Amino acid sequence: MNTKTFIFDLDGVIVDTARYHFLAWQRLASQLGIEFTPEHNEQLKGVSRVRSLDLILELGNIEASQEDKNKWLVQKNTEYLSYIEEIDQSEILPGILTVLNYLKEHKQNIVLGSASKNARPILEKTSIIHYFDAIVDGNDVTNAKPDPEVFLQGAKKINATPTNCIVFEDSVAGIQAANSANMISIGVGEKEVLYEAQFVFPDFTHIDTTFLENLVKK
Repeated sequence: MNTKTFIFDLDGVIVDTARYHFLAWQRLASQLGIEFTPEHNEQLKGVSRVRSLDLILELGNIEASQEDKNKWLVQKNTEYLSYIEEIDQSEILPGILTVLNYLKEHKQNIVLGSASKNARPILEKTSIIHYFDAIVDGNDVTNAKPDPEVFLQGAKKINATPTNCIVFEDSVAGIQAANSANMISIGVGEKEVLYEAQFVFPDFTHIDTTFLENLVKK
């Protein structure tokens, strides 16, 4: 069997922590008098914390000093960390463990490529960090998705060529980053949103071993 590299985003792909980001941003936005809806939150998926704050401030037409921005970024992260403090394996999304186990058993490379700066503690709290051969997160990259840096770094860490990499993403920015890196892009979510992906599944319970086997053989 060939060896391919499977790169996973974290929030909304492996664990259901995306909603905690939304709640933390919504609370900050409300404090600033800005209405922040789930639809607005879609634009923040896969985007860095700094850029996310800028997008929220643009929503409210708010100009802010760097000092204020830094304060709000810390506040949002503190709020988010309070939500994830108690997370455990129950946060792992349906079907993901089946996929990870299949890839591990068939000696495929498994990499995390996430914008989250809290990726490692989340993987530890959910007891799945041992699945990953390499981890690239928000602490390791300069450029946020749709720049492909996070995925290219992940490939480089295990000496994989981009064309032998498969990326699982739930955000438009993440799919665009995978495509820019010349990797196979698999969207996890709504087809109408992730139409730029080469394949789209509603969730991991719809991904069977035959599909994975065919990806490895390509």
